[in-house]
Amino acid sequence: MTNGRRGFTLADAFAEFWRHPSPWMIGATWLAAVAARAAVGDWQPTDALVPLAMLAVFPFFEWMVHVFVLHWRPRSLGGITVDSLLARKHREHHVDPRDVPLIFIPWPALLWVLPAAVAIALLAFPRPGLGLTFLVFLATLGIVYEWCHYLIHSDYKPKTAAYRAVWRNHRHHHFKNEHYWFTVTTAGTADRVLGTNPDPSTVAASPTVKNLHEATRG
Repeated sequence: MTNGRRGFTLADAFAEFWRHPSPWMIGATWLAAVAARAAVGDWQPTDALVPLAMLAVFPFFEWMVHVFVLHWRPRSLGGITVDSLLARKHREHHVDPRDVPLIFIPWPALLWVLPAAVAIALLAFPRPGLGLTFLVFLATLGIVYEWCHYLIHSDYKPKTAAYRAVWRNHRHHHFKNEHYWFTVTTAGTADRVLGTNPDPSTVAASPTVKNLHEATRG
């Protein structure tokens, strides 16, 4: 990560973004899904409804993954500690939010997440075309998530009110209190509905915001 240097542009951020595995893996999935969707054809009105439904659901999906997967507390079941790679890497991300590789989805996790997404697209929809529409838009959301998350943690400074709100929301989560502000690509959407978007001035700074390992003890 750059060390707070001035003049860090979107072009700089874009170049850095593509130096990491997960954008390429998700991008390759997107390209394959677009090609397959074009080959299958069979366009119907429901192909327009799927992206709209996914846009409405995504902030809540993002919130649930952040809360229940990334902030998972390690548990001992039958003498075996259950603690996923995603949760471990996310705790490391909280320790050092400026460590660039830790900003991205761990690529080993994508080795099963992406095939699972393909399986859902092919098996859970009434026709292949609709499933591929789902897969195209899911990969699109994945790239948007990775880009937005990376940009927030980079040295690029907000230039617009909309991005500033998203930037501030996520930085509250990392530098104020890890128990709130779980959305990343939007500012307070699911957080507002689910009660995790308090006025920052009323929230005490958490002693474990940068050490989630401590938060899992006791």
